[in-house]
Amino acid sequence: MSNPNRSELINTTYKVLKEHYQPGQPPADRSLFEHLLYACCLENARPEAADEAFAKLQQTFYDWNEVRVTTVKELAETMSSLPDGAAAAKRLKQALQHIFETQYSFDIEYLKKQNLGKSVKDIEAIRGVTPFVADYVTQHGLGGHAIPLSQSIIDVLMIVGVVTEAEAKRNRVPGLERAIPKAKGIEFASLLHQLAAEFLQSPASSKLRALLLQIAPDAKERLAKRSAKPAETPPPEPETKRASSRSARPTALESAPPAAEGATPKRKRTQTPEETGRAKAKAESPSGETPAAAAAKTSATKQLSKKKPR
Repeated sequence: MSNPNRSELINTTYKVLKEHYQPGQPPADRSLFEHLLYACCLENARPEAADEAFAKLQQTFYDWNEVRVTTVKELAETMSSLPDGAAAAKRLKQALQHIFETQYSFDIEYLKKQNLGKSVKDIEAIRGVTPFVADYVTQHGLGGHAIPLSQSIIDVLMIVGVVTEAEAKRNRVPGLERAIPKAKGIEFASLLHQLAAEFLQSPASSKLRALLLQIAPDAKERLAKRSAKPAETPPPEPETKRASSRSARPTALESAPPAAEGATPKRKRTQTPEETGRAKAKAESPSGETPAAAAAKTSATKQLSKKKPR
């Protein structure tokens, strides 16, 4: 996509969004630290949902240190208004832990006194801080020109054709800050974020689809591709019967009649040690007789041979 076409499409997006949404503005008295924590809640979420989650954190816990030592699961339950409370809780907890370990406090106002480039790098180095969080803090806390980009925003921009699939994978929108001047950056970011958050929550909404087609009529194909269900995996075919080396005559087990329903199967009687010994001796005898029987037979034969005929 050439730069002029991209810039025109970005400005068309801005113009259409102004007709459907009202831009939001964060409280002016928020500290840099609070901007960072709020951004952890706002990513991929509607602003009203993020406001509710952020307020609940402040109401439920004594201070931010208590939030730091609370489990991700409990934090996610507190921030249940968010579409992915667990992901937001993990970002928040990691950021709190990193700042506490490096600063031994929750005050990062010193970043405002540094060079903007260095401060941005320091923000990006905080664990749990995503590109969206870093850009949000840069825009609202440090006064820099950066449009926060979440995954949902990238998806929407790809649908309307502002970015290609390759650019979306790199989480980049070339020329965005040039197309939108700094004076309009906060307003544009707010409008775009609202659209992306609503589309993430209701991708099948006919109202949102009409809005996207108003921005880019050729988005219809990309919307259809996104909505297409993955092809179902066909059920496995039955295995073919392999040639058997056994005789065609059924075995005793196969030919045995089925047991009557409800009948209790007969239990095989266990042989006593005496019976086992007799059976073993019988098997060892060539004639199949037990040793006692063979001895008795031999004795009888000898007695008969001693008798003389009359």
